[in-house]
Amino acid sequence: MLKPLSETIRPEKGGYKPAYGIKYPNKPGGFDLSDMVQFKQGQPYDYFHKLRKAAPVSWWELPEGVEMAGYWSLTRYEDVKACDSDAKRFSSQKGGILMGYMEDENFVSNLRPVKRLSAASLNSMINLDQPFHIPLRMEHRPFFTPDFVKKLRGSVEAEVDRLLDKMEAIAKTQNGYVDMVPHFSERLPLFTVCEMLGVDQKDRPKIVRWMHYLELAGYILADPESSVSPLFVGKFLWNVRQMFRFGEKILQERRDNPRDDLLTLIANAKLDGKPMEQNYLDGSWLLIVFAGNDTTRNSLSGTMKLLTQFPDQKRMLTEDPALMPKMTPEALRLVSPVMYMRRTALEDAEFSEQKIAKGEKIVMWYGAANRDPEIFADPDRMDIHRNNAADHLAFGTGPHVCLGQRIAIMQLEAAYARILARFPKIRWTGRVNHAPSNFVHAISSLTVKLH
Repeated sequence: MLKPLSETIRPEKGGYKPAYGIKYPNKPGGFDLSDMVQFKQGQPYDYFHKLRKAAPVSWWELPEGVEMAGYWSLTRYEDVKACDSDAKRFSSQKGGILMGYMEDENFVSNLRPVKRLSAASLNSMINLDQPFHIPLRMEHRPFFTPDFVKKLRGSVEAEVDRLLDKMEAIAKTQNGYVDMVPHFSERLPLFTVCEMLGVDQKDRPKIVRWMHYLELAGYILADPESSVSPLFVGKFLWNVRQMFRFGEKILQERRDNPRDDLLTLIANAKLDGKPMEQNYLDGSWLLIVFAGNDTTRNSLSGTMKLLTQFPDQKRMLTEDPALMPKMTPEALRLVSPVMYMRRTALEDAEFSEQKIAKGEKIVMWYGAANRDPEIFADPDRMDIHRNNAADHLAFGTGPHVCLGQRIAIMQLEAAYARILARFPKIRWTGRVNHAPSNFVHAISSLTVKLH
């Protein structure tokens, strides 16, 4: 029987030295990929170009005193694709998908809600290998098929129109300006996820509130300059408790009274041939919310930025909306809403002539791979007629390719078809804020002018 990963993945130790010699310059200067605060300036695409040339497989050792394993950074497209495609040699389950796991010395770390939240982040499908990953993935599949996406699109388009109505009303009180993130980009994905899960209308504001607290808490902990008030800690802990109680209650309701929704499927799914324990149920429904939110939210905001930076591409779209399906993969390539995933080598391996030993950690930088000039000519330019844009790795590849990619693409196309039809002169003003995250392209604020 599969034990919860939260019980098998141990906090990592710092100071590890690679088993084989380091071929390329060690951690070239100019940016620290492990320092989430530096990502508040946006994604380091220029630095990725530097890494690909000077050290395409570079060793990153964390500063002294940081109890996290070092890792190899892959920045070339072919290396990232090869690693991501080979789940037999490079494991998600062995060490988890995040850059590192360490004991949290924050004063709330020993409180039960925080420990349960940490466990839920590990005990989910995205961290599993075979023989557990594919069967669980297949159980979710009915809500990610082309037929289901087509059925869902009508509800999404209606929600897009409603959100644009609200944006326009707000802009009229602010000289035509409005922040796209809180009023559109973070609202649409949560609506879509709630539709898929089958969350009742009366409960949806709770989902929005819980996601707000979880994201804010994560960003505060990532930024050492942030201060945390006792009031915020109290509200955060209360909301986490309420979130897990809601999850337990609603999944039990779906077992007692099944519906045609994703929550019913999750509630009755089996892992290792047996009903899932609560620790995996926690991870399963929260994974859908987090993954469905982050990917689309940052794609929506990042695409608005791109269309302002490349007005010729925007003009083509407004003149010929039929080009929208060509725009979507190019926007995803350039935005790369999820920046990386981590794997653990299950045997000795080699990338770009750099030997990597069994047990060592590998971070695959999708944001770098998607701008590799060996694959994408003039990679920093938006070109909706690019003939290989669909080769991007924004959703990963191989067995762990994003299950919800069709949902994300549908939302992006539905949103921009309506945005550009209604506000053809909409533009990003240049004002943007990024949250401190190296895992997702976290755009926390993006001001636009509608007319």
